[in-house]
Amino acid sequence: MDTTNWKGDLAAYSKMKILIVDDEPANVALLEDMLGEQGYTQLKSTTDSRRVLELCDEFDPDLILLDLFMPHVDGFAVLESLRGDRSEVYLPIIVLTADVNEETKRRALNLGATDFLNKPLDYIEVLLRIRNILETRRIHRLLDNRCAALEDAVHARTSELQAAKAALEQVQGKITAEL
Repeated sequence: MDTTNWKGDLAAYSKMKILIVDDEPANVALLEDMLGEQGYTQLKSTTDSRRVLELCDEFDPDLILLDLFMPHVDGFAVLESLRGDRSEVYLPIIVLTADVNEETKRRALNLGATDFLNKPLDYIEVLLRIRNILETRRIHRLLDNRCAALEDAVHARTSELQAAKAALEQVQGKITAEL
């Protein structure tokens, strides 16, 4: 496979924030190394799934790589919590799992997983899926920013129109009073 094209594209996403959640330090280190080698500079990770919501608030990730089977709080519960707290924001979550049975996939998708990466991880597949999902996240942010700008413009124009209407009513009142 020719990797020169997709490697060049990664520079556009290198500043996007990725949160890695896996209870196995070796898996976290592997993902950090993979992503770091490709120029991703905004990485945060944890082996304690109980910290995910706190880290999301602090770090504001563009993507979460989430293991499903962890002690304390499993990935399913994390998915449920994340989707409940941030329902209006598009936050992609790629589930990492060695369990590829249909029930696991359906349950994770039902709880809001965006995509899957099967363990053991394939280097090229990891990078391609992350790049594709970060592009979707980037487009969502652009659309959100454009919507906010349009809402501001509509608000400003509405204020101008209300001021013009008030001035017109005042002039009409003076004309009526003079007649």
